[in-house]
Amino acid sequence: MTTATLPPGPPSPRFLQGVFALLAPMRGVRRMRDRYGDAFSVNVPVFGRATVISDPAQVRQLFTAGPDVVENLEPNLGRVLGPGSLFALTGAEHREQRKLLVPPFHGRRLAAYEKIIEEEAVREMASWPQERAFATLPSMMRITLNAILRAVFGAEGAEFDRLRALLPPAVALGSRLAVAPIPRTDLGRWSPWGRFRMARREYDAIVETLIAKAEEDDLDRRDDVLALLLQSRYEDGSRMSHGQIADELLTLLVAGHETTATTLAWAVERLRRHPDLLRELVEENDAGGRALREATILEVQRTRPVIDLVGRQVTADALELGPWVLPKGSTVLVGITLVHDDESIFPNPRAFDPHRFVDAKPDLHQWIPFGGGTRRCVGAAFATMEMNVTLRTLLRDFTLVPTDERDERWHSRGVANAPAKGGLAVVRRRRSPSSPRTTTTTGTRP
Repeated sequence: MTTATLPPGPPSPRFLQGVFALLAPMRGVRRMRDRYGDAFSVNVPVFGRATVISDPAQVRQLFTAGPDVVENLEPNLGRVLGPGSLFALTGAEHREQRKLLVPPFHGRRLAAYEKIIEEEAVREMASWPQERAFATLPSMMRITLNAILRAVFGAEGAEFDRLRALLPPAVALGSRLAVAPIPRTDLGRWSPWGRFRMARREYDAIVETLIAKAEEDDLDRRDDVLALLLQSRYEDGSRMSHGQIADELLTLLVAGHETTATTLAWAVERLRRHPDLLRELVEENDAGGRALREATILEVQRTRPVIDLVGRQVTADALELGPWVLPKGSTVLVGITLVHDDESIFPNPRAFDPHRFVDAKPDLHQWIPFGGGTRRCVGAAFATMEMNVTLRTLLRDFTLVPTDERDERWHSRGVANAPAKGGLAVVRRRRSPSSPRTTTTTGTRP
């Protein structure tokens, strides 16, 4: 037997550590890293005792370990997304399901979705007020929601309207319940879990209607993910069940809606405070370029990752990470902000400098806003393209007015960390969006 050797950490009770984590999530992990080193132990509600790591070599080792060594963290979003969600699946089931979900988000499929995203961005931005401050996060939420409903669900008409009304509050509630205890008694609509279950039942009924309509249609003519999943087959020739499809579509919505919209709001917040960069981006955009814009999206995700932690559970008898030996069942959390703040990886890490990515693509074990390894976000390419198209449209159609106001603070929305004021913007329209100039961004993901 290998003797467990855990890194040091604060001795305070679990409750107090949990309060500290809620009140000062970013400042707290940085303080503990400064005090205890690039690996430390914590004891917090829901996850219990866990090891937080940020050393690049240890992160790489964790992400490249197979499912016989580490598996998905428990509890996770699978408890709200359903048992057929990628978050809930493990081992061979996860691997087989992931194979079916990768093709819709690559190659020519992305080009088909790009037009949808630009249409939704133009439509939403047409309502933007001029010459006065407004929060862009709600607007970005509508763009990403409408785009993903069309691209992923193939929704239109009555089903589109029902999902558009149902999903935002359900996703917001679910993101908070993802790490909350599940009550033993179902109090129905009088409890958060009861309200979420009611919303989930309505969602399932809508998806069943969409599936029935799709099955009556010519699936070969459709590019939406629902149609592709209905046509997909496992290695043994079997199909995904309707329940599995519903769970995976909801997973794609959650993974590609709120987090993408939040990153876009952070992009607005960052660009308004860097006028020289903003000027460069506009000039590049007008000339049909994209390199600096793509690098800016990478840098926004590095400096303002909307998800701060990604975790794994040790399934082997023991896991050696550097000098530490973690026993079976241990929780390992990767501090994304801590990795992105590492001076040895990103010189002058607190500076917002997209030029660092113009000629150098990031190492995906060091730049990790989408997680890493076999559980890296399956929709990363779609999300990157969506951010690229939306930012391109904004820079083309509007002048984003710089500001000398202080940086917006981080605000927790449950799963995602958003700008506290919603990414305030002041804009002026540059030209009519009626004839948008499209520059293909497909295939530009990191």
